[in-house]
Amino acid sequence: MVALMRRGEVWTANLNPNKGAEIGKIRPVLVIQDDRLNQTGLQTILVLPLTTQFRPAFAPMRVKLPARDRLVKDSYVMVEQTRVADRSRFGEGPLATLTAEEMAAVEKSLRTVMGML
Repeated sequence: MVALMRRGEVWTANLNPNKGAEIGKIRPVLVIQDDRLNQTGLQTILVLPLTTQFRPAFAPMRVKLPARDRLVKDSYVMVEQTRVADRSRFGEGPLATLTAEEMAAVEKSLRTVMGML
């Protein structure tokens, strides 16, 4: 089992196998699950995958994260690909930790995607 993960941290996760339009491969993911759940020993973690590809059509749903720490490339949080991952899928981390402003942008985008404005 991986070390304690915290909300706002970026970790690597193996999202294979994927089906259809689900995002796959080993990639960075943002932990968005509340820390109280992260500490309970729950075997799954709610995450948002990252991509390095910018697509203008998805810009309103995506939050840019500049490269820093061990996140080596500028990336975009794919809020529309929210998923739960078993702890066994996680590898290295944390690669980076989001700022309060970045987390606020992710939360706003997530509320939009979920129709919770």
